[in-house]
Amino acid sequence: MLETLFLSRLQFAANISFHMIYPTISIALTWMLLFFKLRYNRTGDQAWLEAYGFWVKVFALTFALGVVSGITMTFQFGTNWMEFMHVASAIAGPLLAYEILTAFFLEATFLGIMLYGTNRVSNRLHTASTLLVAVGTTISAFWILVLNSWMQTPAGFEMVNGEVVVTDWLAAIFNPSMPYRFTHMLLASFLTGCFLIAGGSAYKMLKGDTSRATKKALASAIGFAMVLTPTQAFVGDLHGLNTLENQPAKIAAIEGIWHTEEGAPLLLFALPDNDAQTNHFEIGIPKLASLILTHSLDGELQGLNEFAEVGHPPVFPVFWSFRVMVGLGLLMLAMSWLAGITLWRKKSLPKWQLVTLSAMTFAGSIATLAGWMVTEIGRQPWLIHGVLKTADAVNDLPPEQVLASLLTYLSIYAVLLSAYIMTLRHLALKSINKEQQYV
Repeated sequence: MLETLFLSRLQFAANISFHMIYPTISIALTWMLLFFKLRYNRTGDQAWLEAYGFWVKVFALTFALGVVSGITMTFQFGTNWMEFMHVASAIAGPLLAYEILTAFFLEATFLGIMLYGTNRVSNRLHTASTLLVAVGTTISAFWILVLNSWMQTPAGFEMVNGEVVVTDWLAAIFNPSMPYRFTHMLLASFLTGCFLIAGGSAYKMLKGDTSRATKKALASAIGFAMVLTPTQAFVGDLHGLNTLENQPAKIAAIEGIWHTEEGAPLLLFALPDNDAQTNHFEIGIPKLASLILTHSLDGELQGLNEFAEVGHPPVFPVFWSFRVMVGLGLLMLAMSWLAGITLWRKKSLPKWQLVTLSAMTFAGSIATLAGWMVTEIGRQPWLIHGVLKTADAVNDLPPEQVLASLLTYLSIYAVLLSAYIMTLRHLALKSINKEQQYV
C-alpha cells in the first residue's frame, strides 16, 4: 500500500505545480500590460490599447485561477503538514500574512479599476492602477519566495524547545539563497509571459489576424525575450554557484555525481540508478561540470556518497528535471533571437516560425515547473534544510484518506487546466477579424 508520506508529498506537489502556472503568468502579464499602456500613453497609437484590451482578459482569467489554487495549497499546511507549522510558525506565519496583506491591499484594491476602469476613470488613474497591481503581484511573490528560500537556506533563527525563534529578521528574509532565487524566479515568470504572448499572438496570426495590435504584442514579447533569456542564463549560473555552497547534495544530484571526483564531466545524457549508485549510458563533456561550478578543469565536486548518513535527494527526477529546464531555456534563447532577427530584417515572420512560437506558448511554464522540481525534490530529505526532515513533518493520516483527496484534486485540476487552455483559444479566435487573411 502507498504510504501517507509519499501520497502527501505527491498531493502537495500536484497542488503547487498547478498553482504556480498562474502566478508566474500573472506577474509577467501585469508588467507587459503596463508596457502596452505606457506605449499607448506615449504614442497615442490605438493598437497598443487594443493589445492591452486583449491580454488584460487573459490576465483576469489567470489571476482568478491563481487565487483559487493558492487557497487550497495553504490549507495543506494544516491538513497534511502540521509539524512544519508547529516548528516554523514563527517565521512561516508572518511571511504568509505579509503575502496575503500585499495581495489584498494592492492587487485586490486596484484590480477592479485595472480590469473595468478603462472608460470610467482617467487615463492616469487607470495606468497607475495597472502599475500598482504589477507591484502587488511582484511583492506577493517576494514574500512567498522568502519563505521558500529560508526553507532551503535557513538563517537568522535559533531553535528553542524544538521550535524556530527568529533572532534576526533581516538575516532570515535575506537568507543566502533568497536574492538568487527571487531574481531567477522573476526572470522565469517574465519569460513565461513573453512566450505566452508570443505564442498566443502567433496563433492568432496563423488563424488570420494581421492586426497591428497583434503584431506589436508579438514583436514586444520577442524583444523582451531576446534580452531576458541570456540574462536568465547568467543569473542561473550565479544561483548554481550559490547552491553549490549551501546545498552541495542538490548539485551532486543535478550533475549525477555519485562519488566525489576532480574534473567531473558535464553529463548530457545518463540514466541514474539509485540502487547501484551509478549512471548508465553516460554521454558527457569531460571536466566541464567542474569548470562551470569551480572555474577549474580539475575542481573537486562532492559526490552523493558524502551525504549517506543524512540522506540525499532522489537523483533521477532531479537530474532530468534540470535538463528539461536547461533544454527549454536554450530553445527559447534560440527561437527568440531567430524570430527577433527575422522581424528586424523582414518585418514579418514566416509561417514555420509562427507555428513554432505557437507550439512554444507554454514552454516557459514547463521550464519553470521543471526548475521548481529541481528546487523542491533536490532539497530532500529535508523540508527545512538541516532543521526538519520531510518524514518528520507529515501528519499521521490514513493513506486511503490522502489518496482520495489527491485523486479529487487531480480531477479538478485537470478540468480547470483544460478549461483554461480552451478559454484562451476561445478568446484568441473571438478577437480575430475574419475578413483578414494571413499572407
